[in-house]
Amino acid sequence: MGDKILDGLNVAILVTDGFEQSELQEPRRALDEAGAHTRVVAPKDGEVKGWKLKDWGDTVAVDVQLDAARAEDFDALLLPGGVINPDSLRMQPAAVAFVKAFAEAGKPIAAICHGPWTLIDAGAVKGRRMTSWPSLKTDLSNAGAQWVDQEAVVDGNLVTSRKPDDIPAFNRAAIELFARARRQ
Repeated sequence: MGDKILDGLNVAILVTDGFEQSELQEPRRALDEAGAHTRVVAPKDGEVKGWKLKDWGDTVAVDVQLDAARAEDFDALLLPGGVINPDSLRMQPAAVAFVKAFAEAGKPIAAICHGPWTLIDAGAVKGRRMTSWPSLKTDLSNAGAQWVDQEAVVDGNLVTSRKPDDIPAFNRAAIELFARARRQ
C-alpha cells in the first residue's frame, strides 16, 4: 500500500477522548503511507486521549479544532470507534453536522467498530449495507441500514468494519474507496 495512490488526499479523522487507539493509529498510518494527508479533528484543542482495549492509552495531537473545521477542506472522513468516542461525538451538534456535511456531499467515509453511531445521528445510514461492532446491529437496523457480519463492507461512498481484528481489511477497503472516489 506504499504506492502513494492517495497522494495529496486530505482526510479528516474525527475523534474525541476515548477513541479506540488502534482504530485511529493503524488506519492513519495506512492512509499516510498511501500518500494521504491526515488531520485529527476534535472538539477540543491540544490533545485527545485514546482507549487501549480496557484502559486509557496514548494521547494524539489535535490538528484542527472542530469549531474551525470545514468539511469542504477535506476529501474524506475517518471515524474510529471505541465506545466513549462516538457516543460523545453524537451528542455534539457540531460533530454531527461535520459528519452530515461529508455524507451530503457524497464524500467517502470510513467508520469502524462503534464509529457508525455518529453516522446514525447524521442521518447517513438509511438504505445502506453496513457492518459495525455487533452491539450496534439493532441501532443501525432501526435507523434503516442493512447490517451484515463481515470484516469490511463497502456501500457507495461508505466503508464500515467491525473491530480492531478487521483493521487490515478495513484499511484496504478504505484506501480503495478513497482512491476510487478521487478518480471520479
